[in-house]
Amino acid sequence: MSNRSQRRVRNTPAARPSARPAIAKIGAGLAVFAAVALLVIAISQIAHTRTEESARADSAATSTADDEIIRQLAALARRDAADPMARGAVDAPVVMIEYSDFQCPYCQQFAQHTEPELVRRYLDSGQLRIEWRSMAFFGPESEVAARAAWAAGQQGRFWEMHDLLFAHSPEKKNTGAYTDDTVTEWAMRAGVADIAKFRADLNSDAARDAVDADMSEAIGIGVGSTPAFLINGRPILGARPVEQMIAVIEAGLRDREGVK
Repeated sequence: MSNRSQRRVRNTPAARPSARPAIAKIGAGLAVFAAVALLVIAISQIAHTRTEESARADSAATSTADDEIIRQLAALARRDAADPMARGAVDAPVVMIEYSDFQCPYCQQFAQHTEPELVRRYLDSGQLRIEWRSMAFFGPESEVAARAAWAAGQQGRFWEMHDLLFAHSPEKKNTGAYTDDTVTEWAMRAGVADIAKFRADLNSDAARDAVDADMSEAIGIGVGSTPAFLINGRPILGARPVEQMIAVIEAGLRDREGVK
């Protein structure tokens, strides 16, 4: 087996490449989705054993550290006008990065029920941009689906393919729902014009590298399950009710308004 073939064997998320250099700048060992909560718990415990003045100082220091983490996470937004796996204005005041797996039932729930409401409320008005990151936590067919979405995106049909892949998300994972043949059929239904190109892109090194890069970014910041989100750098784990997502987006809009 060649070195490149060996690199393509992915049994668990731990086998993925290490975080990219841009992510490494966040800090060695940073696990943000746990760190923010742990910092809050630590301050709560300290407050029981220290003076009120000391507790306030600790809280202020933690708040500063949290703010720095959020700023660094917000910098992961690509804001690339040519990104086929993003939608919304490039200069939108709020960017939501979505880490999602097509075989994840909670990702499907978010995509079909919560995300459309966020799009309706905020996308057309230019207030929100959504950037997709492909995860393959659930096995080989998750990767097939991720590569299929990427390949459709090369012809401007990512979001149409996204909807079809979630519409066919299987109850039992890795049982033949996502194969080269099935995703090719859905690519045609999604309006992908050049199917020969789609099939070539689907199995290309570029597609695999794109999925690897998204996975490395996610693992590098401590994402261990899907869906996960960054909204202007604020981490959210799980398919939260639409009201909670709206609240975080509104907070982001207020923060940006205050900067002006």
